[in-house]
Amino acid sequence: MYAIVDIAGQQFKVEAGMEIFVNRLAAEKGSSVEFDKVLLVDTDGQVKVGAPYVDGAVVKATVIDDTCRGKKILVFKKKRRKGYQKLTGHRQNLSKIQINEIA
Repeated sequence: MYAIVDIAGQQFKVEAGMEIFVNRLAAEKGSSVEFDKVLLVDTDGQVKVGAPYVDGAVVKATVIDDTCRGKKILVFKKKRRKGYQKLTGHRQNLSKIQINEIA
């Protein structure tokens, strides 16, 4: 059984027991969260597609860590023959959640 759910503006394919990194949530470590923007649910070959969301479908999860950081992304800018170079970095703030059940 799996579901495609919209979490913080991104779509994820989730199954029960799965751990994923999502954009920072406004929930503390150890708290439980529910996501009701479920786009698709597959239960042993029976597929329910929402328009836009599946009615009554909820994905329940627990926040494992709310202070994770993503990989560093380097942004390098250069204008040739002008002596201009600029290097900046960015690390996205993430939350690690564990999917408990798809109801």
